[in-house]
Amino acid sequence: MQHISLGIGSRVRHPDFGEGVIVQVKPEEYVITFMQHGMRDVERITGQLEIIDANDADNDLISLADIEVLLVNILRKYSDIQEKVEMGNKWTGGKMMLQPGDNSLKPKEIPIDTFFNKLVMVRDRLRVLEQRINAHEKLTDEDKVNIQQYITRCYGSLTTFNVLFKYTTDHFTGEKGSRD
Repeated sequence: MQHISLGIGSRVRHPDFGEGVIVQVKPEEYVITFMQHGMRDVERITGQLEIIDANDADNDLISLADIEVLLVNILRKYSDIQEKVEMGNKWTGGKMMLQPGDNSLKPKEIPIDTFFNKLVMVRDRLRVLEQRINAHEKLTDEDKVNIQQYITRCYGSLTTFNVLFKYTTDHFTGEKGSRD
């Protein structure tokens, strides 16, 4: 599929939303105001939109929101900065008990937020590892895929702890739940 390049003010027809006017141009989509359906984000691919009246795209046009997304992606890719991930409210103030099978040994209590923070650090370090592997110059594509499969399995092994996360977008996903 090919991206189409239209400017603000272009009139288009969408198969589901009808006629509309492009009011914002983003790197991967247009924001279009449709007469009957209001404002919608529509991917910039050929075949999705029928062009009624085209205005030339201004190549220098970029919104502050687009710049913010680009900067966040760059920071994630090239730094070890940990993003803020929230633990589910029901776990706040909770504790985790590690009870040994041997009754002569004492159980260990760990504040659940301490465990959660360490879990998030593991997740973030796996992500950085993924990025460094994918960007590695000497690994072959086959090597990268093989290593990536192991990392995906690590994510899958950690899905048990998804109950601790406040938002499902922060969950671990393995092979079965891959979000590619």
